[in-house]
Amino acid sequence: MANQKKQRMHGMMAVEKAKNFKGSIKQLLSYMGRYKIGLFVVAICAVISTVFSVVGPKKLGKATTEISKGLMAKIQGTGGINFDSVAKIILTVFFIYVLSAIFNLLQGLVMTGITQKVCYRMRKDISEKINRMPMQYFEKRTYGEVLSRITNDVDTIGNGLNQSITQLITSVCTIIGVLIMMLSISPVMTFIVALMLPISALVLGTIMKKSQQHFRTQQEYLGNINGQVEEVYGGHTIIKAFNKEDDVIDEFKKSNEVLYKSAWRAQFLSGMMHPIMMFIGNLGYVGVAISGAFLAINGKITIGDIQAFIQYVNNFTRPIQQIAQVSNMLQSMAASAERVFEFLSEDEEEQTSQNPVYIKNIKGNINFENVKFGYNENQMVINSFSANINSGQKVAIVGPTGAGKTTMVKLLMRYYDVNDGAILLDGHNIKDFNRGELRFAFGMVLQDTWLFKGSIMENIRYGRLDATDQEVFDAAKAAHAHHFIKTLPDGYQMELNEEASNISQGQKQLITIARAILADKPLLILDEATSSVDTRTEIRIQKAMDNLMQGRTSFVIAHRLSTIRDADTILVMRDGDIVEQGSHNELLEKDGFYAELYNSQFEQTA
Repeated sequence: MANQKKQRMHGMMAVEKAKNFKGSIKQLLSYMGRYKIGLFVVAICAVISTVFSVVGPKKLGKATTEISKGLMAKIQGTGGINFDSVAKIILTVFFIYVLSAIFNLLQGLVMTGITQKVCYRMRKDISEKINRMPMQYFEKRTYGEVLSRITNDVDTIGNGLNQSITQLITSVCTIIGVLIMMLSISPVMTFIVALMLPISALVLGTIMKKSQQHFRTQQEYLGNINGQVEEVYGGHTIIKAFNKEDDVIDEFKKSNEVLYKSAWRAQFLSGMMHPIMMFIGNLGYVGVAISGAFLAINGKITIGDIQAFIQYVNNFTRPIQQIAQVSNMLQSMAASAERVFEFLSEDEEEQTSQNPVYIKNIKGNINFENVKFGYNENQMVINSFSANINSGQKVAIVGPTGAGKTTMVKLLMRYYDVNDGAILLDGHNIKDFNRGELRFAFGMVLQDTWLFKGSIMENIRYGRLDATDQEVFDAAKAAHAHHFIKTLPDGYQMELNEEASNISQGQKQLITIARAILADKPLLILDEATSSVDTRTEIRIQKAMDNLMQGRTSFVIAHRLSTIRDADTILVMRDGDIVEQGSHNELLEKDGFYAELYNSQFEQTA
């Protein structure tokens, strides 16, 4: 009963619809083209199973007729019940239902296999697609939007395929088969049952129209309340600090009141549907019983036919309700398929070059030659960037927010390609490298530390998966992380939770530096690696980074100018251009923009 109620509720709720239902379903069927034989087997099994289940009630009705004739003969003293004949009929019906169950089980097994293969392939395609997508796509969307393709959308497609296709075939075949069997018993009683359909459709349509309005409001305000709760818990300290508890409670009460009223009306209307449909269905049973009794008295049908017909009435109305539920499921499946295929058809980065350059031993000489770039063609971020960096140099990129510092790193890694000019690596245009091979030459330590759920040992070894334990220890020592790791419970085998919140921010940063040291890449990028730690921790991280940068061409993006005083070259950016470049002392002597930035930070510190 609980499951039936849940299905009815799903059928009543407002369902997301695809922009192009036919096109999405057609595309999904095309995607499933390699499973044509399996789908054909599913369809045949579903039809055969339905045929057997439809034939059963009429055969069983003959047993009832045989028993009723035997009872009448026994009353009249002219004979008795032919139990052999009844047993044969029941045995035949038993085998019919067994065969129906076998074919139903077979189609379920085949369809489940097809569904899981489709979902597996779809997740695989999405995962591979993500690796080929340009960075621009992800910077314009939230992580949730992308993740929902792999989780919610693929699950919706899987559930829809597993339930809707076989259910649709079975329901349509059942309706057709039952209608034929009912007509073969009595056209008059079939007409009476058919009269119930427009009445049911009218009542169902009226209730759904009214309830869906309330369901939409319920879903909208449920989202609002969830957002309010999340916001309140996230900013609980601020709310208390500004004495806004009463305002927050009042706002919640208003939303909760709307949710209560809309939910009550939606649940009440959807709850009415079943008893009303039961009442209309019972009227149909009454009509069948009266007309059946009249026809039986006149000898036009048998008692067994009435019993079979009543079973067919139930079998006739149930698939109609199932088709209504399946139609909603198909709409959700089509909407999910539309989003998945929309994602799979997005423009991709060119992963390989036509004549790729292969360099076994990258030295790390970098040349920026009149680089121009804009995220939008009409709005340039980098106007004219030129610089020559020799192998092994430590290069700092500084400037105010929005100057283009991080953009230069993205261009260097080919997350974006330049609009004009060129970036050369060891004399070769980076566009001539395969993207994967180019990025393999870089190690990165970012402001936002990324550690996964697992041991500290596994997180450091992520830099080079074939590294030995001793190599991991050596990397941790070079990163000044070995000491604190040994003081933790379980040391290197300590498990980090999902957000690595069981260690401090500075400790996280040291682990990421150890990972970069272990990776041992010829080029290194450090993007605001010390911006979120205290001064004492910053000194430790700075020592670790100095070890990391030895012998490597390094690009350091930093707001704290005190951390890059020993850089070989400092590139000072403003409004997408390099306005100054040189060493720390040289730039201070110029008394230009860098000196202004440095002195302003010194004054703030003082």
